[in-house]
Amino acid sequence: MTNATPTKPIVLVVEDEPMIRMDIVDQIAAAGFEVLQASNADEAIEILETNLNVTIVFTDVDMPGSMDGIKLAQAVRGRWPPIKIIVTSGHFKVRDEDLPAGGVFFGKPYNPSDVVRTLWQLAQAS
Repeated sequence: MTNATPTKPIVLVVEDEPMIRMDIVDQIAAAGFEVLQASNADEAIEILETNLNVTIVFTDVDMPGSMDGIKLAQAVRGRWPPIKIIVTSGHFKVRDEDLPAGGVFFGKPYNPSDVVRTLWQLAQAS
């Protein structure tokens, strides 16, 4: 279990498309965040259970596995309330009421600089 205080905010990116995941991970890391990665919600939960310093979860909606990104966002809010949540999708129109309180939605294709700006705003609000 990782409990040491991180020097950078930690973002967990949950995206099943490897090229999309690699691109946004690179963008987020270049902006000064530490980035962890998962290809589905099940992997994300495992990471969250062992890394208590995750600040923000950035998740796609449409993924294989036991839950989609909306259900993952709700599970994160229930188990780890301080974690901020960003949900993204190119296939689904996510409404505010679909997101947990304080959740943010980006439709794909998103502008990485808008994502990074929002990540910093959420990290500073922690």
